Amino acid sequence: MKKVVRPLREQFPRLLALTITLALPGNLLFAKGTEAIALPPVIYADPHALADAKAGYLAGNSSLKPALDRLLESAQKALEDKPVSVMDKNHVGPSGDKHDFVSQAPYFWRDATGRYIRRDGERNPESGQDSDAGRIGKMCADTHTLALAFYFTGEEKYAAHATEMLRVWFLNPATCMNPNLNYGQGIPGEVDGRPMGIIGTRGFVGLVDAIRLLQDSKSWTGADQQGMVVWMTQYLNWLQTSKIGTGEGNATNNHGTFYDTQVAAIAAFVGKTELAKEIITNARQKRVAGQIEPDGKMPRELQRTKSFDYSVFNLRALTDLSCLGQNLGVDLWHYQTNDGRSIRKAMDFMASYLDRDHKWPYQQIARVNRQSLAMLLLRAEPKYPDAHYEAALSKAGDEGLATSEERLLFKTGPIADRTASRGNRAAGGSVE
Repeated sequence: MKKVVRPLREQFPRLLALTITLALPGNLLFAKGTEAIALPPVIYADPHALADAKAGYLAGNSSLKPALDRLLESAQKALEDKPVSVMDKNHVGPSGDKHDFVSQAPYFWRDATGRYIRRDGERNPESGQDSDAGRIGKMCADTHTLALAFYFTGEEKYAAHATEMLRVWFLNPATCMNPNLNYGQGIPGEVDGRPMGIIGTRGFVGLVDAIRLLQDSKSWTGADQQGMVVWMTQYLNWLQTSKIGTGEGNATNNHGTFYDTQVAAIAAFVGKTELAKEIITNARQKRVAGQIEPDGKMPRELQRTKSFDYSVFNLRALTDLSCLGQNLGVDLWHYQTNDGRSIRKAMDFMASYLDRDHKWPYQQIARVNRQSLAMLLLRAEPKYPDAHYEAALSKAGDEGLATSEERLLFKTGPIADRTASRGNRAAGGSVE
């Protein structure tokens, strides 16, 4: 009698009882008693960490359960969300073409004369009304969450909805976004668009991973893949050749760093691997040496009214750039200038401020969100085992760390496993 082999996802209840034995020969992660788990073709996340997390999911790994439960809960909510597009806005932008992305500078407020004046760190509610910035952020986040849920569970419903979201935003002629950000973060009455608007597409770094994870789905077609490569190639060209794009690339603060993460990730996605490596290699001087002092301070971020948030924000961009480099064979994690400027120094400088009793000495007009910093230190801890970040993390508490999606995407420090059983959630936040 011929033996019937059921799909892996149908065997899940039985697999929970199996002991998973992990090995990493070449590009495969093998699970005893199951079919081999291939390393996913991701660009940004650590493929070994993702495959390890999937094996742990199949084995019922309790330390990862809070993060996986949170992921699947978020994916279920994303399934209920209608795909969004640039056509959803109620107005037509400066070009007269509704397919163009339009957003307004968040820190500019109308004064008594009708002019818009910058108030750094104070977000104008007007900028969030009917803005494509919020839509694109939600699309990137939902698509990434759904693609991850598909990767872990194999359930096609997640991939199908992620596919629809991508088609609506990028591929369908009636709803697609034009591949430029000419009208990002405009200032009414002054300028239609600014280089700073490009930070609105920083979610593309995770989005390219989502697309890669959908390649095993029957919902994602060859035409979809080709369409996304064409769109991203056009956008990459705009980033590198337009006045607005090159302006953002020349920024000497977090905007420039996040620009590099986008160019590198998109270049890798469309097959321009050497360009991606070049961007990350050049970041050693352009971003690390140019933005970090020998004592670890980042002066351009300390000038801001929310200096803690922006210091963490730039450190996040540098961490993301290091992860992209790691997958491409470029080590940004351990680069150091002759006078000691490095990502490690920036991490060390910020680490002491996880302690709530250690007062942040620079201007910070908003509540300090230490959990965003704690997650970066968890990601950095395996890279700098002698840094003893565990002591600093112990003072931060475990709120949100156990349920963070990043525990599935990257190797993190051991404290994450010890705090997993408590599984509290952190308050989110963003700066631009």
